[in-house]
Amino acid sequence: MAAAVWKGALSFGLLSIPIRLYSAARSERTVLHQLHDKCHTRLRQPLFCPTCKRIVKRSEVVKGYEYEKGHYVIVTQEELKKITPENGGGMELLAFVKKDQIDPIYMDTSYLAMPDKGADKAYQLLTKALEDTDEVGIARFTMHQRDYTVFVRAREHGLTLHTMYFANEIRQVAGYGEAPKNLQIKPQEIALAQQLIASLTEDFKPEKYKDTFQEQLRALVEAKRKGKAFVERTAPQQPKVIDMMEALKQSLRNRPAAAPGPKRRRAAPHQRRAAS
Repeated sequence: MAAAVWKGALSFGLLSIPIRLYSAARSERTVLHQLHDKCHTRLRQPLFCPTCKRIVKRSEVVKGYEYEKGHYVIVTQEELKKITPENGGGMELLAFVKKDQIDPIYMDTSYLAMPDKGADKAYQLLTKALEDTDEVGIARFTMHQRDYTVFVRAREHGLTLHTMYFANEIRQVAGYGEAPKNLQIKPQEIALAQQLIASLTEDFKPEKYKDTFQEQLRALVEAKRKGKAFVERTAPQQPKVIDMMEALKQSLRNRPAAAPGPKRRRAAPHQRRAAS
């Protein structure tokens, strides 16, 4: 069984729910290491000082913050220890917000929360309450000597947690979201774009999507290991740039006719605004 990355209690008002956290997702990567081309030995990065022009010992290493190019503020281990939070066993729910108010850009690492011994009823109570209210809890706790703010949401009749990016960590790009001046989009173009979206709309099936580079890399490594020739996949040709209206029409012509299905429930006005 997978090891829990954190154990503690999730407090819901006066209710305390002992839980364990498990990583909800893990990258499956084929890693390429750096080798010496003469003997194929894996290389390691030495601690080399370009000023003193020598390899330094671990005992000579300190930490510093670069406040301007080439200038550092030195921070000692004793100073770091004073400001590093202790790993506590408490996770306090601070607030609840509607799910549709949370932009997914604020979600970072995901964890699965499992009830610890004797916590099944309290765990299911909070899960059911979140499901019925369509709300997400915001909680704070300490793990691995670092403070985290997390989203707590009901998912598949269990609790899933997502660590939160803080507002100052969300990047701002000049001009993002601003339409160029004098840009006009014709109603016919919008209608065609919406038709194309409708023709491509389907149920979300995560297993349908693959990391094709990793698949190709594994195939390449396996072929070389067995002394076989690797046949690379032909890269798709990029279509020629044509008029946008014609491109939309051509895209629709290339799509197979969608099978008739049940009518979708029209979204409420506030949902449509949130989606935009």
